[in-house]
Amino acid sequence: MSFPLAILASGSGTNCQAMIDASQRGTLDITIKLIASNKPSAPVLERAKKAGIPHLALDHTRFATREDFDAAMVDALLEHGCKAAVLAGYMRIVSPLFLQRFPGPVLNLHPALLPSFPGLHGAKDALDYGVKVTGCTVHFVTEHMDNGPVIIQAVCPLKDTDDEESLLSRIHAMEHRIYPQAVEWLAEGRLTVSGRKVILQKSVRPKALAALQPDCFVWPPLEEGF
Repeated sequence: MSFPLAILASGSGTNCQAMIDASQRGTLDITIKLIASNKPSAPVLERAKKAGIPHLALDHTRFATREDFDAAMVDALLEHGCKAAVLAGYMRIVSPLFLQRFPGPVLNLHPALLPSFPGLHGAKDALDYGVKVTGCTVHFVTEHMDNGPVIIQAVCPLKDTDDEESLLSRIHAMEHRIYPQAVEWLAEGRLTVSGRKVILQKSVRPKALAALQPDCFVWPPLEEGF
């Protein structure tokens, strides 16, 4: 039986679409039980409609507190039988109440190499700082923003000619590969957290190359199909 989860997003939903596509082609053994957004006009909801996936618009501005909103969101996830929550461009910091009430793991994707450049503008901050490499990180969510144990990271060079748009285009291409892979590892029950370390259990699935595209590197390596 495929692993039931929810995807929470606030924007266009390209990472959500990557998971929908991977699920439909049988690479990602999940059932997306709900796609939810805090923004009723978010394009990700149209992606859910097109794919025939249950979806929910829960406007956070209609709630008195962050905790009230998170309580309603957790209730929706539990009602749909979700065992994990995947944040994919979800522009809300989940409260401690969310993590306490939701019994399953929560994953997030960040457009920088954590612990460097946390916050809303990871890619721009890396560009402005002038680092030589940056990338993206999938991690478990904890009560501290962008501070949870790291599952997988992809690295790319920061070129002299880069602006924020060109850098983000390369980062997004990597995100669409490593996020579904991390979710599949979760669905297979192969991730164990020991302190700050995430230990990936071995699999018989063949490994692909650690290189995602020219000059880019990912670790742990992607497996076949990703």
